[in-house]
Amino acid sequence: MTVTVEFTAGGDLRLSAEVAARYFPADSLVAVPRGSELWLLPLVGPEGGGLLLKQRNTRGDRSALVWEALPAEAPIGERYAVWDEANGALRVDVR
Repeated sequence: MTVTVEFTAGGDLRLSAEVAARYFPADSLVAVPRGSELWLLPLVGPEGGGLLLKQRNTRGDRSALVWEALPAEAPIGERYAVWDEANGALRVDVR
């Protein structure tokens, strides 16, 4: 399934409430750069470290600061992402 995520100029990752609930139900993740992609891997909970998804609005949209995991030419705006069942990661093209 293909979904969209958004990157801001400040290095925030923004997820809709639906995407966050489906792939990151514990509101925590790890952002791992892999070539031209950023892999977003869900964690069981915030106890293990990683990034905490914070609620942005009353709809339940979420955001996390991921600038450290982004390439030097950080993407800005919406990007397509695909859930990789085999690796348990939401894979985002950041070229």
